[in-house]
Amino acid sequence: MNKKLTRIAERRERLIAQSAAQRIALAKDIELWRVPLARVDQGLTALRFVKKHPATLVVGGVLFAALRLHRAGKWLQLSWVTWQMRPISHSK
Repeated sequence: MNKKLTRIAERRERLIAQSAAQRIALAKDIELWRVPLARVDQGLTALRFVKKHPATLVVGGVLFAALRLHRAGKWLQLSWVTWQMRPISHSK
């Protein structure tokens, strides 16, 4: 019976060492995926929020359009000022 307990104890030690090595290898493999998976998680959280509050999507779209129009307005104003400043050539 003593030999059987000794074998079981040795096997247990081997298994514990093997599982520790596997944990270290798994931690190294997972480290590469930590940031991408965190971003996916953030995206899913945002998607769930928009699904619960669909008005947020509409407000965001309107805000985006307004900002683009504002930017377009700045470009139009700059273009107009540039057009007004062009040199006038007089032909004789």
